[in-house]
Order: sequence, then C-alpha cells, then structure tokens
Amino acid sequence: MDARSSTRKGWASRAGFVLAAAGSAVGLGNIWKFPYITGTYGGGAFVLVYLGCILLLGLPIMVAELIIGRCGQRDAIGSFLVLEGPDSRWKWVGAVSVVAAFLLLAFYSVVAGWSFDYVFKAASGEFSKGGTEQIGGLFLKLTASAFRGLFWQALFLAATAGIVIGGIRGGIERWSKILMPALFGLLILLFLHSMFSPGGMLALRFLFTPDFSLLAPRALLGALGHAFFTLSLGAGVMITYGSYLDAEADLFGLSFRIAALDTLVALLASLTIFSVVFSAGMPIDGGPGLVFKTLPILFLQLPFGKLLALLFFLLLAFAALTSAISMLEVVVAYAVDEWCWPRGRATGVVGLAAFFLGIPCGLSFNVLKGFALLPGHTVFESLDLLVSSYMLPLGGLMVAVYVGWRWTRDRQCSAFVNLHPEGRLFAAWRFVLRYFAPAAVLIILFNEAGWLG
Repeated sequence: MDARSSTRKGWASRAGFVLAAAGSAVGLGNIWKFPYITGTYGGGAFVLVYLGCILLLGLPIMVAELIIGRCGQRDAIGSFLVLEGPDSRWKWVGAVSVVAAFLLLAFYSVVAGWSFDYVFKAASGEFSKGGTEQIGGLFLKLTASAFRGLFWQALFLAATAGIVIGGIRGGIERWSKILMPALFGLLILLFLHSMFSPGGMLALRFLFTPDFSLLAPRALLGALGHAFFTLSLGAGVMITYGSYLDAEADLFGLSFRIAALDTLVALLASLTIFSVVFSAGMPIDGGPGLVFKTLPILFLQLPFGKLLALLFFLLLAFAALTSAISMLEVVVAYAVDEWCWPRGRATGVVGLAAFFLGIPCGLSFNVLKGFALLPGHTVFESLDLLVSSYMLPLGGLMVAVYVGWRWTRDRQCSAFVNLHPEGRLFAAWRFVLRYFAPAAVLIILFNEAGWLG
C-alpha cells in the first residue's frame, strides 16, 4: 500500500461519518423531486416500491463503493490504483466518478445558490411585500439577473470550500455534526406544523395508503432511478468517504443508517409539502418551480407563514450545502492524494474551477438562454444530461461489475468485519450486486437516455 495512505486521517467517530454521508445523500432532490414523483406515481404504492429499490439497488452498490474506498485508503482514482496496480484500466471507473463529481458541483451550485438568495428574501420579509403575482415573479427576476445569480453561486461555493478546506475532522465532520442536526430540527418543526394544517391528514393518507392500481411501468423506472441518484452513487463520494474509515467499520450497518436517514428526510419533506399543497387545494408540481414559485405563495397563506418560509429555505440551503461538500471533497481528495497538493491549494483551485465552469451554467437562464451546447439543451441542461443520464449510472454500473465480478468470493468476504462467507446477508448482497444491480442500473441508463420510450 502507498505510504501516503498510512498517515491518512480518518473520521473521529462513526456518527460523524454517518452524518456526513447522509448529508451527501440528502440534497435538493429529496425536497423537490421525491414529493413530485411520489405524487405522480400513486403515493403510498410508489413509496413501497421505492423502499424495495433502496434495499435491492441502493444499499448493495453503496456497500461496494465503501469497500473500494476503505480497502484502497485513497481517493476515488487512487483506490483503484492501490487495489489493481498503476496500469489497470479499472482506474478509469474512478476517473469517471471524479469528473462527474466536478461537473455536478459546477451546475449544482447554480441552483443551490438560489436557496441562499431565498433565505435572504425570507429573512428580509420580501415575500410579504407583494401579492401572488409579485412573489411568483421573484424567481423570474432572480434567474433573469446574471449578476445576482452568479453572486449567490459564488457565495455558495465559497461556503462549501470554507468547510472542505478544514479537512475531514475539522471541516466536513465538524460541520456535518452542526448542519445535519439543524436540518433535521428544521424539518421536524415544519413537519409538526404541517400536520396540524387542513391538508395534514390528507398527506398522511396519500403517502401511506398504497393503491397499486395507480402503479405503472414508469413508476418502477422512477423508483429505480431515484433510489440510485438519491444515495450519491456513481460520483465517487462513497469511495472517497469510505477511504477515511478504519478496518473495523461495519459497512452494512453504516450503509443502512445512511439510507434510512436519507429516506426519512424524503418522507418528512414529502409530508410537509403535500400538507401545504393540499391545504391550498393545488396540484403538485416538481423541480425549482415547486420550491421557488409555489411554496413561498402557499406558506404565506398559513399561520406563521413568514417564519415557515424562512425555516424551509434554511432547510433547503443546508441540504444543498451538505451535498456540495461531498462533491468538492471527491475532487480535492484526488488532488491531495495523487498530486500531493496541500488541502488549502486543492480546495481553492477546485472551487474556483467549479465556479468558472458554473458561470455558463448560471448564464443559461439569462444571457446564454438561446445557446445550445447539445442540440436542444442549454449549457446547464447539457451538463445535467451528461452527468445524470450517463456518467453517474455508468459509474455505478462499473462499481457493481468490479466488486461483484472482479473480486473473488473470499476477497469480498475479507472486506467485512465478522461476516461469515456462508451467511445469508453476505450471500444476498453478493447475488444482488452481481445480477440485480447491474441489470437495474442498465435499465436506469437506458431510461435516462430515452431508449425505453
């Protein structure tokens, strides 16, 4: 093993790792995508299918990524170099992940910056200064202003870099122990308040009363896709975070806790949003329109609406920040491990590079709105398509193939602590990783590419 890995500083505690990894998984998609696809595909029935996909797809690949990182004790590329040698082609699996994380950070920071802007709007009382049309128009003004969008994007990336520069213990773990409890506290406050709204019971019945007659093949595709993307798979995050784990870590137990926290946030966010939307008798929208147009209007129709709006956008900002931290760390860890850069220089250079790449992404909503990088897609949409539809599924697929088929049974079992090779848990994980997970990721890849109709 490379000498650099012997002095690698790891997580100070298991709880710190779980909170950081769960923070990576909990992102904007939990807040605006999961409620929308749940509403689209039948509520409670979709939730049951989604939970099954988490167990059969998300968890096995997450464990595989953690194995690579924990055994390699290096970044997402370096771990493959340690495990397979410098001339192995498997290093390109890590390379795809690192590039995907960098591109993802560049365009993710655009939307994440909007959440910072809306925290400021909510705190300054800007939502209460006009009627429905004026509040809805605030989002259009934000996206139409090149300077304002880039300002909040830069501020968001600066906050992200300010955390990552502190390292694993002093930066990521320390702030995860602050941001994640704060996120859960805000979410629970919003959830409890929403349950006493007129739409509270309607939301509970909708989310937890399954009606399988509403399920369609597209629902299964939606569940598979979200189960994969929500856990930060394919972007090298779990490989990188896993590289800071010690040899005694229970990878199955840790993965289950991460997935459970991520799912809990998605369910609580869905109940909160459904309650607000049902109280107003409005249909459920998805994406930025739901968060930045619809919800600010609906919050102000409820008691304590100004406070609720502020809490919600703080929640959104925290969720965006904890995810972006992990994206930046993937690339910074590569620069530190492979190029021997000091963490300060690596964080600064990567952060600036992400901002400069993110500039045309941010301008896609105004100055470059008519410019298509890929046919029919703006720069922002092109990077989103490239990363989400191709790079992340490809990275997840190759991880499943690598650990599932490249590694022998004995090598796989030796990566776990106190796990019998004849035990049911190991056998089930190995079977799913070798057969179900690759097939499921291929379906996701084909669906995201539009090849399934």
